[in-house]
Amino acid sequence: MAELFARPPGLAVFLNAGDPPFEVLDDVADMLDEQEVDVLELAVPFPDSISDGPVIRRSADRALAAGTGLDETLAFVARSRARHRHLRVVVLADWAHTVRPRSMAEVVTAIADSGAAGVLMHGAPPRVRPEFYDRAGTAGLPVVTTCYASSSPAVVAEAAARATSYVYLVAHYGTSGSGPAPDSGALRAPIEALRAHTEAPIAVGFGVRTAADVARVHAVGADAAVVGSAVVARASESFAAGGDVVADLAELVADLRPGRRPATTVPANPIPAS
Repeated sequence: MAELFARPPGLAVFLNAGDPPFEVLDDVADMLDEQEVDVLELAVPFPDSISDGPVIRRSADRALAAGTGLDETLAFVARSRARHRHLRVVVLADWAHTVRPRSMAEVVTAIADSGAAGVLMHGAPPRVRPEFYDRAGTAGLPVVTTCYASSSPAVVAEAAARATSYVYLVAHYGTSGSGPAPDSGALRAPIEALRAHTEAPIAVGFGVRTAADVARVHAVGADAAVVGSAVVARASESFAAGGDVVADLAELVADLRPGRRPATTVPANPIPAS
């Protein structure tokens, strides 16, 4: 799946499905496609994430309060896949909240049928991972694996061996939206270790907020950067203020990759906060 990040430095952005509301999120996705953002990591919202800071947790709570679940998320994915030329959507599904109440088979099949470019299973315990990998492989659904820059060699090896979409390399322990910018020195060795075991692309997230951060992770060998809290915060602030969420996120994306051309059209449709 190296074609996901065919024009380095690649860029993936994170949002919770349903926040902003889908009528706005559809326009956001159109803009991301026009801006040639590579991947939208779209979470099926779930509560009380231990890996997310307050910005993303509040976003998930708003989406849950609006009734967003797996079905609504995958309907959005199918719409996106049908009309976007560049942008691909990777679904993040939480094991405890989304998968366990249904079944692994049902959720993996539904995500694959939506046309998602991959799945990241959040919080899956070791005992269920073999079934997850097997069912995703049977369904033809690419898998995003994760590891930390400080993970043990065994964890890095599993992430490398099982990645069929890309490896999400978490730059540091902590919660999203907290901590320093990525440390080039701390990232070089784990990226080299992953490269020795996989041909899958490597995307670095946590602490990536600026164009300099994107350039830094690319310079040490990553194929892409993942920007989460900065994107969620900008969208949330714009929507709450009754602003133009699409235009505000387009500005942020342009700031993250100043060398890329701007979007040809940006829908101007401010949605008042409710």
